[in-house]
Amino acid sequence: MALADRGHFGRAAEECCVSQPTLSTQIKKLEGYLGVILIERNARSFSFTPIGEELAAKARSVVRQVDDMLSTARTALGPLVGPLRLGVIPTLAPYFLPWLVPLVKGRYQRLQLVVHEDLTQHLVERLRNYEIDAALLALPLDGEDFEELPLFDEPFWLACPPGHSLADLKTITQADLRGIPLLLLADGHCLRGQALAACGRLGDEDDDEVIDDFRAVSLETICQLVAAGLGCTLLPAMAALPPQRPEPPFVIRPLQSPNDSRRVGLVWRRGYPKAQELALLGDLIIDNPPAGTRSVLKRPGAVRSQS
Repeated sequence: MALADRGHFGRAAEECCVSQPTLSTQIKKLEGYLGVILIERNARSFSFTPIGEELAAKARSVVRQVDDMLSTARTALGPLVGPLRLGVIPTLAPYFLPWLVPLVKGRYQRLQLVVHEDLTQHLVERLRNYEIDAALLALPLDGEDFEELPLFDEPFWLACPPGHSLADLKTITQADLRGIPLLLLADGHCLRGQALAACGRLGDEDDDEVIDDFRAVSLETICQLVAAGLGCTLLPAMAALPPQRPEPPFVIRPLQSPNDSRRVGLVWRRGYPKAQELALLGDLIIDNPPAGTRSVLKRPGAVRSQS
């Protein structure tokens, strides 16, 4: 399964916590035991044989059934017991997790959060491949076969260097941002598109109002560039005023825009056997929204299925 997922012996071996020669040896032993060739190899590449692809799919099905057995058995111990593999996007993880973990431990002491921080597209792939159980993402996910539970809305704030013309304003509108170059995260981060939408510039990434000289991959890097006077940016609330940095080295102002926030939610596969337990986790967050965010009122049908 690891080799089928990764398409590379080295990466598959790393995932299995073995050396590459050990992985190759074990696959050859499996071929000998089954009496079939699973993989065709040459000096530079490999490919699965038709029977190899079929058996890899069956192996995945077996692993899913074993996981379901473990999940069913753990329900007898009470809700949210044991490991929960949770994906979190990078623009949320460093600010949200230090708040979330103590909250969860206070209510569900026997829950073990196993966190995977990655971009949205990679977390979606991991959900589909049964590598994680759920993910904290920006909603909505268009066209994905998942269930979504909205948790809270996180407003955007403008961050600008001290002395910038926008620093004198109390609030920032889309009109105020016209002609103002912005520092944005590199392509692949969902926050890039959300920031452009909040500014009314979605689809205009090729103009001179987007600074692409710096292809930053973290909000902390963007914050340091703003503090150094290299430009302005939009930050989600928890990144603009995290507890560990009560006084940022730049000026922040609230944003007034039709798209002045992002909605954060909990996402999992439709048919996941512990969906009700994930809903309990979601309810805990909804009832205790993090500072700087806006509550999402619970109502019947709050969990929405995507088709």
